[in-house]
Amino acid sequence: MAVVRIPLLAVDGGGTKCVAVLADRAARAVGRGRAGACNYQGIGEEAAARELVEAIRQAMEDAAGRGALLPFVFGQGAGEREWEVDCAVFGIAGLDTEQDRRVISRMVSKGLDQLGIRVRHLIVENDGFAALLGATGGKPGILVIAGTGSIAFGVNEAQKTARAGGWGHRVGDEGSGYWIGRQAIMAVLRAADGRGAPTLLKELLLSHVGLAHVEELFNWTYSERYSVEKVGELSPLVSRAALAGDQVAANILQVAGDELFSAVRAVIDALDMKQKPFQMVLQGGVLQNDGRVRQIVVEHVQRYASQAVIANGQSDPINGVLAKGLAYLERQSGSK
Repeated sequence: MAVVRIPLLAVDGGGTKCVAVLADRAARAVGRGRAGACNYQGIGEEAAARELVEAIRQAMEDAAGRGALLPFVFGQGAGEREWEVDCAVFGIAGLDTEQDRRVISRMVSKGLDQLGIRVRHLIVENDGFAALLGATGGKPGILVIAGTGSIAFGVNEAQKTARAGGWGHRVGDEGSGYWIGRQAIMAVLRAADGRGAPTLLKELLLSHVGLAHVEELFNWTYSERYSVEKVGELSPLVSRAALAGDQVAANILQVAGDELFSAVRAVIDALDMKQKPFQMVLQGGVLQNDGRVRQIVVEHVQRYASQAVIANGQSDPINGVLAKGLAYLERQSGSK
């Protein structure tokens, strides 16, 4: 029986996509896979587990298909291979409480069993903390993510951590793509009532969703077609309207930026970092694609914590997950 021994499996499971990477001890990818949303809070445990398995399966097939497994195959045999991973790191969105940890750990364990992968050391964390540690190299820093959802994480010089926000689309995620999209729908309905100012968002939203009248937009929000992901897709329309001079859209983006900073400020205060230097990392589709929201957050942070250094937030979050696993492998090598 041939055994495939891979040093590292890294998985970044977010509210929009799930990315899996098999890597060597230098964190060089030997196989990559990608599937859909992996946040069980948004799509349910069964669907999230299915996407998780699919992303890892694709990474395994990618590695085998391009002949990258040869250095990691031990033994002989033409049948099915056994897979072993020295360290598997899962950064999964939706891991906010102990209940979440139980659900996600169950998803991960079942998925690995289904794929026939034995893991020597398993790390399961919220995707934000993994991304933060990777982006800052373990140094003091704060990461604010505004994608489909939103959250802020921080770590100070004593390695104490804190978070704010990230309570999901029903009761939180202020400033996220979903939140912005939801505010746009509400603005269109308010304008139709005469309770709000006219806005370009009406035509943009109706056209995007494929509707003719505002009443149909109302029906859409209470239909099976409505989802967190689809509402999040409306966020760029708000950016477009704001660039065209629409004040309603501009106000939505202003509040989004204010809300994101509110989460950052809470983390700064919790970790006593206001008067200390730290890296500020901004990630997620909203902060990377909407210059207006990004600028609002940056200006707030620089006024509140003058020693904050705005870092490049364009790196792929999977790199942070890989860095977490690589750090573990290096510690293990150093202890031998």
